[in-house]
Amino acid sequence: MASTGPVPMRGGILGSVLTVAGLLVGAAQAQDVKVQVTYLRVEEPPAVVLSNLDPIPEDRGIAGAQLGLADNATTGQFMGHAYALDVVSFPPGSDAAAEAVRLGAAGQLVLTDMGLGDQLSVADLPGLAQALIFNVSAEDAVLRNRQCRANLLHTASELRMRTDALMQVLLAKRWTKAALIEGEGPENAALAEAYRASATKFGIKIVSTAAWSEAGDLRRNASQEVPLLTQKFKDHHVVLVADAADDFARYIEHNTWVPRPVIGSTGLRALTWDRVLEQWGAAQLQSRFQALAGRDMGPRDFAAWAAMRVIGEAVTRTGSADPQVIRDYVLSPDFELAAFLGRPVSFRTWNGQLRQPIPVVNARAVVGVAPLDGFEHARNPLDSLGTDAPETTCTEFETAMKEGN
Repeated sequence: MASTGPVPMRGGILGSVLTVAGLLVGAAQAQDVKVQVTYLRVEEPPAVVLSNLDPIPEDRGIAGAQLGLADNATTGQFMGHAYALDVVSFPPGSDAAAEAVRLGAAGQLVLTDMGLGDQLSVADLPGLAQALIFNVSAEDAVLRNRQCRANLLHTASELRMRTDALMQVLLAKRWTKAALIEGEGPENAALAEAYRASATKFGIKIVSTAAWSEAGDLRRNASQEVPLLTQKFKDHHVVLVADAADDFARYIEHNTWVPRPVIGSTGLRALTWDRVLEQWGAAQLQSRFQALAGRDMGPRDFAAWAAMRVIGEAVTRTGSADPQVIRDYVLSPDFELAAFLGRPVSFRTWNGQLRQPIPVVNARAVVGVAPLDGFEHARNPLDSLGTDAPETTCTEFETAMKEGN
């Protein structure tokens, strides 16, 4: 989006301020509660990739928050609760914290759609020390560990939750030997490292590795380049691709030296949400999202929807829009949310991460939903995915941990 400064998004589905007034019905228990939520986004510059077949929707994430707003209003109209969503979108490269202060855009209930550095800058604003912030986009492990913040919860999955889910499916299928192709750059390195850690955790052996170079045009040369790259792989069951930008992975499939499933960034993938989900009422959520946004729901939309619904559920149960009241409730053993994934979701008290099932899908169907049967955990089977309490280096949530959830 071409812009020289922070510009609130206006018009149609991207309206800057979306307000749904609660309709009082005279119920004795109804309370007048106004719930103001701010969605802060730092726009991402267009990625330089080989294919432009899958453009990123302009309203990615925002549309999910809008659907969550509408869902909250359905309950709110019976309880005197009025929900409002203010969307503020900054151009790429903006200092999110400085711009939020300048515009006065950051309220006390905030959804943040931005990278690691900006997430921390916003969470550390003095004016937001008592706020409740929901990270709907950043998967970085450090945000759930040594750089965690007490006022920052995560409805975006931790990357290790997704890579753990993929390895559970491989182990269940006895596909225990993988060859890894890693793309260039820090994001691909982080993804490859997460694959390695999850593989070790679940006993999957990475038998060979190869580095993918960005030189050349795979759209014309894939049938020649990919067989050469994969020809020297040791015996393996699957080809695991670390391609965080969804750049070259699509050209690996069906071009390998030996016919093997391609997984990770294409083929078999672990995603927090995908259009192929149909069970547990997911089809109805998909339909409502399509009616609102005119497209399929994606992982960031789901994370933003979940954040809004967490707020709505907490306000409904507590009768308060105070950020600290909401935080205390959602980190308590009493909180859970039905999220159309087969199991209720809740928050980990050791790092503020939403624990949730992770679907593992191909282009047209769900292959499995982790945690699979047989992958148990002393606390909650969902805690078999991602950073567990004994592993965390987060200290901001120690009080909540001692209270036990």
